[in-house]
Amino acid sequence: MKPLTKKRLKGYLIDLAISTAVTAGAEYFLRKKVKNEAVHVLVTPTVVMWALEYAQLRQFGQTAGYKVNGLVVTDEKGACLTSKQIAKRMAYRDTLSTFDYLKNRSAFEGENGGEFPHDRYAGTVVREGKRIENQ
Repeated sequence: MKPLTKKRLKGYLIDLAISTAVTAGAEYFLRKKVKNEAVHVLVTPTVVMWALEYAQLRQFGQTAGYKVNGLVVTDEKGACLTSKQIAKRMAYRDTLSTFDYLKNRSAFEGENGGEFPHDRYAGTVVREGKRIENQ
């Protein structure tokens, strides 16, 4: 595993921990209103994770976990991400990216770990450094 990939994994795990804590708080209130267990198992965690990630990437160009590890997400030219890029990146990562990994594990990490299949699909790149101000 490449060094940048290790940092990405650590950042994702931090983001997952934060998302899990927020989900637990949200479920406390939702359990009284929503009785369907599938909502609590599938929908709530996904919505919380995507909402937190979208807000952080749109506002700061990095999530809390990526910030701790000194990573930033930009488009291929180094500019800030658009809403469409963020949505495409999250949706592809949480659906089809797993199949890409299973199909061809050796080609999963591109650009020394800075580009995964969901990054290629959305036109994004993860790199080390500080975020670039909106242009």
